[in-house]
Amino acid sequence: MQEVTGEPLYRDRVCGIDIGKAELYATIRVPSDKNPARRASETRRFATTRRGVLALADWLRCWQVPAVVMEATSTYWMGPFFRLEAEGFECVLADAKQVKNLPGRPKRDPSDSGWLAQCFERGAVRPCFVATAQFRVIRLHTRYRRDLIEDRTREKNRAEKLLESAAIKLSSVVTDLHGVTGRDIMNQLIGGHRDPKALAQLARGRARRKISELEHALEGAEFFTDHHARLLKTMLERIDRIDAEITRLSEVIETLLTPYEEQLQQAESMPGWGAGRPKMPSPRRART
Repeated sequence: MQEVTGEPLYRDRVCGIDIGKAELYATIRVPSDKNPARRASETRRFATTRRGVLALADWLRCWQVPAVVMEATSTYWMGPFFRLEAEGFECVLADAKQVKNLPGRPKRDPSDSGWLAQCFERGAVRPCFVATAQFRVIRLHTRYRRDLIEDRTREKNRAEKLLESAAIKLSSVVTDLHGVTGRDIMNQLIGGHRDPKALAQLARGRARRKISELEHALEGAEFFTDHHARLLKTMLERIDRIDAEITRLSEVIETLLTPYEEQLQQAESMPGWGAGRPKMPSPRRART
């Protein structure tokens, strides 16, 4: 029987962290003092507060552990990850889907951190992309801007449903319910005007060619009550507030992207890429 040398580990000293909302379990794996061919392991529990993560950092330094791995768990990983990164540790965020499919994963939290450490030391963990500190700030703004745009879309849909519930078919005629023509008509409805012919005369631009259609669409205005008006006013005011917030965020994002003008131009020149920055809302035009 011939003795063979086992393959070297991908990393010699590692730490696997299983993160929860209030606490985390950390398992370190280092060479054994008694037998260098074997591994020594220890698991400890820490709070996810600043003090707890700093205590974890001190413990890792005592064992000369330079790298940690943790699974992407909701947003709970961000605090410990960024704090340990700032303390000078190499931090790896494990791809949750890939890690989930690795064989041998235990069920209990303490053992889960040990299993992550074992996978990490063997090079079986595929890291997720984690943006740099500068880009994290940009992503916070762009993602919140996206959320606001989605909120605005939902509110616009609510306004359309409210009009439909009052038998007003305005969105069947105008191209953009929240364009100049649509907003003028809705404002007049809120103000108590119910005459279809008078409301149809508010049409602008290309909508002037659809006055007769607008009259038919607005014949149900008699069912538009004061309760509908109050609700519609609330919805339109919220849409305007969100519009203002989106504009302010877009200005901030433009400022944050200024140092990356060259990279943005390169990205925009690639086929299949759209604008690399948020578009500033243009002044409201006369649309149908």
